[in-house]
Amino acid sequence: MTARRITVAGDRPYDVLIGPGAQVQLGVVLAGTARAAVVHSRALAAAAGAAVEILQQAGVAAEAVVVPDGEAAKTAQVAAGAWEEFGRLGLTRSDAVVGVGGGAVTDLAGFLAATWLRGVRVVQVPTSLLGMVDAAVGGKTGINTAAGKNLVGAFHPPVAVLEDTDALAGLPEAEFRAGLAEVVKCGFIADGRILELLDADPTGQADTAELIARAVQVKADAVGEDLYDTGRREFLNYGHTLAHAIERVEDFGWRHGEAVAVGLVFAAELAGQAGLLSRADVDRHRQLVAALGLPTTYRGDWSRLQAVMRVDKKARGASLRFVVLDGLGNPRILTDPDQPWLDAAWAAVNGGAA
Repeated sequence: MTARRITVAGDRPYDVLIGPGAQVQLGVVLAGTARAAVVHSRALAAAAGAAVEILQQAGVAAEAVVVPDGEAAKTAQVAAGAWEEFGRLGLTRSDAVVGVGGGAVTDLAGFLAATWLRGVRVVQVPTSLLGMVDAAVGGKTGINTAAGKNLVGAFHPPVAVLEDTDALAGLPEAEFRAGLAEVVKCGFIADGRILELLDADPTGQADTAELIARAVQVKADAVGEDLYDTGRREFLNYGHTLAHAIERVEDFGWRHGEAVAVGLVFAAELAGQAGLLSRADVDRHRQLVAALGLPTTYRGDWSRLQAVMRVDKKARGASLRFVVLDGLGNPRILTDPDQPWLDAAWAAVNGGAA
């Protein structure tokens, strides 16, 4: 299979390369670079070792920097430790950071690159479906705080994203399903063909490369026009306002994609309450998300979730803002929806409980 190349436009355009063996392009992307720090979790030591070897063969003095797995990597303490490692390695402004891992590790690697010496190059090598279709593309980097998810970060586009689809072969099924939440989100907001492919095969296995490419294209189109999340890019947050609150309340014990799945159903129900989305389209959200093997309900403290949503980075002042659909493929922002609408949407994902 030939690799697919999708260009993300903007002030600093870059390519996303999708296909088997894409990681071998690391040596080409960073040719002429003196040093590189390869950030990875211990579980991905083999993939990171391969990246280090590729770089060293290209004449780059590469060393691994090990961080915790998952959201545990995205803390100020972990970042501080990594900065110390960068100092030990003598990483200069002309050098680079490489992020090898899932969405959390690429979020952290991008943040480290954005902040070290006020900005060095980063190449993202996502190894999970979630990382490939969402976290590694777009230049949003960040870490978590006690107040919420990704509240500390920077916009720092990579110089390349290498999506080696061979890495998905060893991905646990639950992790793959979680990544499909971000794929189906792109279908709901922009690309109806994604919905058709997932209707035909809810496992996502028959058309994995096509689904990845289409989801990346949706994100590339939005990011190329709106890097700083002030307009069209906000629509990529469909389902994420409640999702981030669930993740925070659960102390990041829920997978991001699982929380997004519930958030998508909630946002659809909210749009239905607002008279923007037909009952059939609301039901399609729930049915398709369920067919993907993802949760459609969540039992929690509604008051606490609302409080957390108000400090979400998508909020503006005292306003609570949601991405909703005014018909499939037509996203818009709904600001300060009526409380009865919110309560009804919550009841629909809370199993009808108050």
